[in-house]
Amino acid sequence: MAGNMTCCCIGEIISRHRHLPPNPAPAVGASGTGFVSDPCGLAVAMRCFRKRTAIPVLGFFVTCLVIFNLVADHAFVPEAGQTQLQESLTHHRTSKRCAPTLRDPTNFSATINVTYRYLAGTPPAHKKYLTVGLSSVKRKRGGYLMDTLKSIFEQSSYEELQEMVVMVHLADFDVSWCESQAQDISRKFAHHVMAGRLLVVHTPEEYYPTLDGLKRNYNDPEDRVRFRSKQNVDYAYMLNFCANLSRYYIMLEDDVRCSKNFLTALKKVITSREGSYWVTLEFSKLGYIGKLYQSKDLPRLAHFLLMFYQEMPCDWLFTHFRDLLVQRDVIRFKPSLFQHVGYYSSFKANENKLKDDDFEEDPVDVPDNPPARLHTNMDVFQKYDAAKAYSNAADEYFWGKSPCTGDFFAVVFTGPTKLRRIKVVTGMEERPSDVLQHGALEVGQKVVQTKQGRLCSSFVTLAEFKGGSVDVDDVHRKVGFDVECVRLVVSACQKEWLIIKTVSLWTLQKPAGHLLK
Repeated sequence: MAGNMTCCCIGEIISRHRHLPPNPAPAVGASGTGFVSDPCGLAVAMRCFRKRTAIPVLGFFVTCLVIFNLVADHAFVPEAGQTQLQESLTHHRTSKRCAPTLRDPTNFSATINVTYRYLAGTPPAHKKYLTVGLSSVKRKRGGYLMDTLKSIFEQSSYEELQEMVVMVHLADFDVSWCESQAQDISRKFAHHVMAGRLLVVHTPEEYYPTLDGLKRNYNDPEDRVRFRSKQNVDYAYMLNFCANLSRYYIMLEDDVRCSKNFLTALKKVITSREGSYWVTLEFSKLGYIGKLYQSKDLPRLAHFLLMFYQEMPCDWLFTHFRDLLVQRDVIRFKPSLFQHVGYYSSFKANENKLKDDDFEEDPVDVPDNPPARLHTNMDVFQKYDAAKAYSNAADEYFWGKSPCTGDFFAVVFTGPTKLRRIKVVTGMEERPSDVLQHGALEVGQKVVQTKQGRLCSSFVTLAEFKGGSVDVDDVHRKVGFDVECVRLVVSACQKEWLIIKTVSLWTLQKPAGHLLK
């Protein structure tokens, strides 16, 4: 009897979960197996749940049965049946508006199940190094998309174009406008579409969550809340699409101008940060322009935007995402590689005259800073460690306490390197006295293990510091060997602390057409 009641309760719970009337359930008792012909009545159910000792067992069995159901739904459906089921689900998704969901909603590393509409081009057959993503909607005044695409392609070399794919997400609900824009893009950039480095997609409106009656955080008017909430979803679907196109992804807006050879500059920065942890690298200080991600993080970022799409503007959400993945500080580089050029915003055609004063259209010479380990025997202040001086990020630097004779700051490469130029700047505008007053710049070879770590056993002096800085060109010709270490050595004690703002290194130019993978 106890076995019959237990199975009856399980059957009732499962049937309620499925919204079906309870079916006869197998009963297992002391006498063996059998079947219950009558469903449990209310009194029996009450007695069942009074058996407190049975509750943990019931919970375990119910959990097992539900998990088995979820697995069996997929594992034991024939391939033809799965195809038919998928078609049925697709038809259901397009029949009413709802945000797409995953079978496992806790797997934020999986892409979101969305059917995109291809308007021009197809995804590349092989992963590229970089995806350039931009989302565009119909503007009431002005239109900058074509000029932005033109800048991306014209400012890139042939070798750089082989390493990138440009993805345009036409996110307006006016399908006829999207089709017209796609035709215009295909006509003006036919070569790039045919070469597989430009594609245009659209996410159907039925995949969007509700955009009406949203929370009015920050006292934003309803139309502003709708605009920024939809923009979050636009970006989420764009990021989701780009997750498997390349190794890295950079976000642009549809009204920007690019620096010459921006991909090469990006590669230099990425290479210099090998072995260090980062979530977002920033190459513009405006809005959501020039933000670089590793593609493996895009699915999580897409889920994050969808979860909080109505809470706040996208650039605020991106900052929270970076913080949650434990990158506490902004890592931004100068010069900026992208400039905002739009005069009218996409929201109500408001005037937007913002400009990035750190932008350089043709950067003179971005340093290479090849992969290296950095260490020092100076007393480091707080988090201002040696690696901060080597990153060339706008707000990072090394800061040590009162150096003395013999103290050093060393850069040890992963292999012999042909250096063309070395430039070191100490001190900064806010603390002009924290410069290296007496010191020398040295380069070395023959790396050995020492008490201070791996260092070169042989050094030659290149230059003395003057006014807190040193800049030496034509290094390889002057020293005559491949450099394995660069070292700053303090030659006299000083009371003032020492800030090393930047250590910038340039290697000899690589053969034409060569790009780091």
